[in-house]
Amino acid sequence: MGNEIGPGERRVSSNLHPLVYMLIIGLAFWYVLSVWSFAVDANADYLLVVVSGFILVAVALPYILSRVRRIDEGREERASSFSSWASADFATWQDRLPGVNATVEILLPIAAVAFGMTAFGLIYHLVADGAV
Repeated sequence: MGNEIGPGERRVSSNLHPLVYMLIIGLAFWYVLSVWSFAVDANADYLLVVVSGFILVAVALPYILSRVRRIDEGREERASSFSSWASADFATWQDRLPGVNATVEILLPIAAVAFGMTAFGLIYHLVADGAV
């Protein structure tokens, strides 16, 4: 009776859609590539490897935890499309958010650092080459 949806009620999900995880992985990969734009000499390479390892661990742990499911969870939630998941509510500890808002709030930090590091890398190479 607790899982039934009455008229006017929205579906609620506490799991992220797999597309959100793929976007996180893609943005983390972009971040790693933009960090490696600073690899101009061999002295910094080992530090960049360490940073890449930290990013790998930071992405791998939530992904592994997302793959661990309880036996009593149904599979119908996994098979839903992103548009139906985004139109439903996403349950957090404190509140319920629309799925689109939850996706934006989850992706915003990693997107900001990925795009920001790309901008820093471009500026670094422009200044280093004497173009500015």
